[in-house]
Amino acid sequence: MQSLDTYNKNKIRCYRFVLQIILSIFFSSCFYVVSFSQSCPPNIDFENGTFDGWTCYTGFVSAETGANVISLTPSGGPVTDRHTMYSSFPGNGLDEFGEFPKDCPNGSGHSIKLGNASGGGQAEGISYEFTIPANQPVYNLIYNYAVVFQDPTHEPYQQPRMEIEITNVTDNKIISCSSFTFFPNGSPLPGFILSEYPVDDTPVWFKDWSAVSINLDGNAGKTIRLFFKTADCTFRRHFGYAYIDVNSECSSSFIGASFCPDDTTVHVTAPFGYQTYYWYDNTFTTYLGGHQVLTFTPPPPVGTTVNVILIPYNGYGCRDTLQVKLMNNLTVTANAGKDTAACNHDPVPIGTPPKPGLVYSWSPTTGLSNPDIANPAANPDVPTSYVLTVNSTGGGCIQTDTVDIKVGILDDRIELIGTATYCLGGNDSAILRVQPTDSIQWYRDGIAVIGANGAEYRPIQTGLYYARLFSSSGCVLNTIAKQINISTVPLAGFTVNQPGQCLIGNEFNFTNTSSNTVGTMQYTWSLGDGAEASTRDITHNYTHAGTYPVRLIVNSNNICADTSHFTVRVFQNVYPDFIARPVCINVPLSLVNNTQDTVGSAVNYLWTFDNGQQSTLRNPLPQIYSTAGIHSISLAVSTAQCPFPVLTKSQYVVVDEPRPGILYPEKTAVINLPMDLQARQFGISASWDPGINLENFSTYTPVFRGTQEQLYTIEIKTSGGCVTVDSQMVRIAKNIQVYVPAAFTPDKDGINDFLRPTLIGIKKVNYFKVFNRWGQLMYEMRSDRPGWDGTVRSVRQEMQTYVWVIEALGADGKIYSQKGTAILLR
Repeated sequence: MQSLDTYNKNKIRCYRFVLQIILSIFFSSCFYVVSFSQSCPPNIDFENGTFDGWTCYTGFVSAETGANVISLTPSGGPVTDRHTMYSSFPGNGLDEFGEFPKDCPNGSGHSIKLGNASGGGQAEGISYEFTIPANQPVYNLIYNYAVVFQDPTHEPYQQPRMEIEITNVTDNKIISCSSFTFFPNGSPLPGFILSEYPVDDTPVWFKDWSAVSINLDGNAGKTIRLFFKTADCTFRRHFGYAYIDVNSECSSSFIGASFCPDDTTVHVTAPFGYQTYYWYDNTFTTYLGGHQVLTFTPPPPVGTTVNVILIPYNGYGCRDTLQVKLMNNLTVTANAGKDTAACNHDPVPIGTPPKPGLVYSWSPTTGLSNPDIANPAANPDVPTSYVLTVNSTGGGCIQTDTVDIKVGILDDRIELIGTATYCLGGNDSAILRVQPTDSIQWYRDGIAVIGANGAEYRPIQTGLYYARLFSSSGCVLNTIAKQINISTVPLAGFTVNQPGQCLIGNEFNFTNTSSNTVGTMQYTWSLGDGAEASTRDITHNYTHAGTYPVRLIVNSNNICADTSHFTVRVFQNVYPDFIARPVCINVPLSLVNNTQDTVGSAVNYLWTFDNGQQSTLRNPLPQIYSTAGIHSISLAVSTAQCPFPVLTKSQYVVVDEPRPGILYPEKTAVINLPMDLQARQFGISASWDPGINLENFSTYTPVFRGTQEQLYTIEIKTSGGCVTVDSQMVRIAKNIQVYVPAAFTPDKDGINDFLRPTLIGIKKVNYFKVFNRWGQLMYEMRSDRPGWDGTVRSVRQEMQTYVWVIEALGADGKIYSQKGTAILLR
């Protein structure tokens, strides 16, 4: 980038070259451009104190595929705390984070704030469209902005931001050097300062008021749109907001360009907020200064033309050159404001909003907030005439004006005698009293009460009352307001559609019949089950049976009230419930009726059995079924108070029959070694008889230990009472043994059809395997049943000698292993 000196030298050379070659051709046109008159579009500078002409927007911000997207829709006008109008008089103080003025210091009367210091993913916008007059080839605007951002160190596209977009709408072209985007990035941006007052651990960056010029030369007849947008971070937690103003002079004229004939000094002030200023004479050959204000002492000749090069902060505005002609045609008017009164030591504003380039002073200074501003606040102790003196900054054009401030004291106390709330017809009343003054007017609900002009007033109806007090000095003061509530005692009452209802489908409709002569009624219902309501009428459903006291309290104010009571009853519907357990054939079936009592209402029962029998008793006679199967039983119930609906419960009962008894295969036990026995697994209990030599005779799996053989009978009982008797013979051997036959004949005649071991004193077979002569595995099992039937995958094997091996766990806890051969015979 070229140095600033190089830039200035090149700029001067350029102007010299242009002047030497084309000055004779374009001289008159150039100075016509400089002096061209230019007017601003209405309220573009917010000086109406409204958003007239501007379009307000609200919306939200999001991050989509690595890009920041601000979505806005018109809001129909300013939204509270998102589009805020500020006024320089009396002023709005300093920004909480940057401590710069909230009101733009460009001398205007109004500026705005866009957004707020709350997160939430909010976005705001404001836009203005105008058309440059067709006869104005030269057009210039300057807007001012200040911004405040939290810096949550997100990705750039996720950060809070402000976007400024200046568009040539006619040509659909962005004016790029005046359009840009601000967002915090964790390091100082041009002109940014780190706030000393963050709300939490998140840093806050701010940029004080800065100006951007918009060179719209050559756009006569074109429509231009200004669009300002602010947005929080996309994670909805961090905020960003901005202050905005547009200059009231839509031209290149400066403060001080017009000066007084008797000025001793002229101060020419360029637009506020640029980073650097370079002043030159009309030929750009003489450098005049490098500050915002250029001073001439004594004033220059009338018609002197000066130029200023405006350099914005890097990347945030357009580099521009403005030219101005200095003329001694300034007129100054002093306006001290209208005569008024300071009442009860409350300061009153005097004067008018200041104008740039003028100096203000007031005399006397007693009672003024600041005697050196255009519009101080006055609070004198005695009536005072204040003289305002106004002159230009160069000392000329001195003008004066006077304002008279009267001083008055009004006693704004209001006294209530009696009570603020009372019922007509009683002994209570209310009287309002103020201290006598020159004039009094009483008001009810903001409307003057005709004829109520005395120091005392007795209200006759409910309302919010206050008095307006007047003094001869011009003071007008309102007392505080007193709420007076006057009513008659209401007559409470209500009816109910049906005072007694069954629980199922109950719906109580309470109709309010209360009345009152004076005053609006308020209602409080208590339904007796914890529920309350405040509507005039109510419909209610109860969830439990019982007796409920219903109460209605009617108020016409806090004191005037009446109560009405009524009791409703919710009858319990009867719900059938019974138990029918499984039963054996020819055994009486007893039913257990668990239907609950309905407390005071007899229950009607109807039993229905699928054998054609019925009963109306609570506990019917036992039923006897002679055939096994599944049978249905139903119970229908109702009461005299709640005959409908009739509720029914149905249930199936299993009628079983005894299984035939069987003889279990014999077991051989080794003397005094444990052996597991096993009964068939059905029913609910098994009992072994006799119970000798058994660790537990009331189980399906007892353990036998003895020295003598024993025949047992096993009685197995089902839940329905059916009994089956099986038999088990236990033999005795002296030693643990395993026998495998030398041959077997699998011809399905029931004799010797399987090759299997006979086990004596064995608790568990780990494996029993059979191999053919080539060592191929033919069979494997882990028990003594059923054994090998001479087939492999249903294919009959040939007659030959097969080898078997067995490993088993004995009752003594030892492992027994044997092997041998067996012949398959067919």
